Amino acid sequence: MTTNCPNKAKNLADCTCSYSCAKKGLCCECVAHHRAKGQIPACFFSKEAEATYDRSIAALCREQAEPAPN
Repeated sequence: MTTNCPNKAKNLADCTCSYSCAKKGLCCECVAHHRAKGQIPACFFSKEAEATYDRSIAALCREQAEPAPN
């Protein structure tokens, strides 16, 4: 269910997800999709963690527990 989002161009400019899908730039649909799967959207992860495609809550917790790089 892809909607016509008036913010899609801005969302695409800010999107950090490297996975190509029909929800890219449609944040509401992306969040709903990942929530239904018990996952977290890519934009919550660092670039390095996002590249693993592990969108699990556990992966986000592990990343957030790591000290920030200097």
